[in-house]
Amino acid sequence: MSVQFSEEKLTKIGEIIKRYPEGKQKSALLPVLHLAQDEFGGWLDVPVMDYVASLLSIEPIEVYEVASFYSMYNLKPVGKFMFEVCQTGPCMLNGSDDIIDYIKQKLNIKVGETTSDGMFTLKTVECLGACGYAPMMQLGKHYREHLTKEKVDAIIEECRSKAN
Repeated sequence: MSVQFSEEKLTKIGEIIKRYPEGKQKSALLPVLHLAQDEFGGWLDVPVMDYVASLLSIEPIEVYEVASFYSMYNLKPVGKFMFEVCQTGPCMLNGSDDIIDYIKQKLNIKVGETTSDGMFTLKTVECLGACGYAPMMQLGKHYREHLTKEKVDAIIEECRSKAN
């Protein structure tokens, strides 16, 4: 697999690296990983992470450690729509386990899986910082709050209509 950012993205990465003191280019890792994930199909394959390491002059293991630690990075292909359901205390107390089970049943997938049509991926994540709106999930850049089975059904239909 040949991995290469466009000139425009390379310029952006250069700007990001310049935000940090000389010799501290590793500090640019998080935003560069976001660019890489956006550029290369929504996930970070090993050749992509190796490429990022080479751009930042760091060891590949340093990239793998960061990419595997944060739930915002995907280490395998994901669906067009990713349901990231909070599973920490306040959400669990308000029924996130039931919502997760409902999504699994409704989409016929397990946590970490993608539907066979490539449309939906289900992930569980740690606190999204919206405890007062539990149970909740993140869908792209938006939070979906006070989830119920009916709201999940409506979200799935909304996503399907956007995909057409």
